[in-house]
Amino acid sequence: MSTVEERVLAAINMAELLAFLGQMVAFPSLGGNESPIQRFLADYLQSLGMEVDVWELDFAALSQHPAFSTEIDRVEGLGVVAMMGSGEGKSLIFNGHVDVVPEGELANWHYPPFQTTVAGGKVYGRGALDMKGGLACAIFAAKAIRDAAVTLKGKLLIETVIGEEDGGVGALAAVVRGYKADAAVIMEPTELMIAPAQAGALNFRITIPGLAAHGAVRDEGVNPIEKFIPIYQALMSFEASRNQQSDNPLFAAYKLPYPICVGTLQAGVWASTVAESLTFEGRFGIAVGEDIPAARQAFEKVVADVAQSDDWLRQNPPTVDWWGGQFESASIPADHPIVTTVGAAFTEITRSQPTYRGMPYGADMRLLVNNGNTPTLMFGPGNVRKAHQPDEFVPVDDLRVVVQTLALTALRFCGYEE
Repeated sequence: MSTVEERVLAAINMAELLAFLGQMVAFPSLGGNESPIQRFLADYLQSLGMEVDVWELDFAALSQHPAFSTEIDRVEGLGVVAMMGSGEGKSLIFNGHVDVVPEGELANWHYPPFQTTVAGGKVYGRGALDMKGGLACAIFAAKAIRDAAVTLKGKLLIETVIGEEDGGVGALAAVVRGYKADAAVIMEPTELMIAPAQAGALNFRITIPGLAAHGAVRDEGVNPIEKFIPIYQALMSFEASRNQQSDNPLFAAYKLPYPICVGTLQAGVWASTVAESLTFEGRFGIAVGEDIPAARQAFEKVVADVAQSDDWLRQNPPTVDWWGGQFESASIPADHPIVTTVGAAFTEITRSQPTYRGMPYGADMRLLVNNGNTPTLMFGPGNVRKAHQPDEFVPVDDLRVVVQTLALTALRFCGYEE
């Protein structure tokens, strides 16, 4: 490690990083309410001496893009990209999203969701893990480079984006605005593993018709809840067969690398009435490199085949709609320079070899790779299994490793003036 690199690492202040993360978590930046934290981050990045681009997202124009998807009708949204460096070397993007999922039932939390609590070496709070902690690491890596009075030869860009949880409109907006680089790192929670691949995920909605009847003569109606059961069983069999065929070594550690999850189910309006219809929604896991239209067609065929075997559904077929988040898969070569650079920096910091693994969740990586022509990997603090649930947390030690690894990565990938 060079003396410049040592100086930058010494400039990282973990106490300040944790305090800053607390400020970020205090913003209840649910989908559609991201502008306050975006303004806060833009002001902070500008205070670091970075050139900051802030713009209003044009949702009408973005909706015409083939990669557009969303689950929330936003009335406003801001894009924020900060830049530092001379631009003479290779360029690098650190990308992170500021939107968070709802906190759910407060009674299930032991700590306030929109306030960080540090306990047992963990930082608790909604978004601390997914993914304000990772974004704070990127910002403080850049801050350490600035505080150490080091000038990068290449450009380092920090993208703080909105709408990742429901489709990636913020990352798409940055791509459309023209932001791309020689490589990028997205600081999603990967358990400190380096992810050169991400699976895809497609939201679906299936509606099953029924026939209403008084509960006292339920046999004169058709209950769509009963029709749901064979459809669900067929989808689970479909899931099993798809995952048995998976041979991607980056996903070998997962029992179900490409799961089908039913997340919501609604039927009926009255307890003593046979329901008129049933609607259920979920996500359909997509393999790396899988053709999206073909995958949708195979899924729809499973539902259609069940309908053909049932007298009622044959005449009243279920409908399948693809709505909300439509996440393609993405991958880059395992020997790409950004992969090797992050891996070497991680080893330098931890004195251990990195683990390389694909991530089974949809993310903004696919927009940077597939639409922005920017080779991208994911690497970040914490375990995604702790996201989207009460008492979400990120380990302090993970934050330390990530901020140091990102700082070294920026220095080595972009280059710096001696």
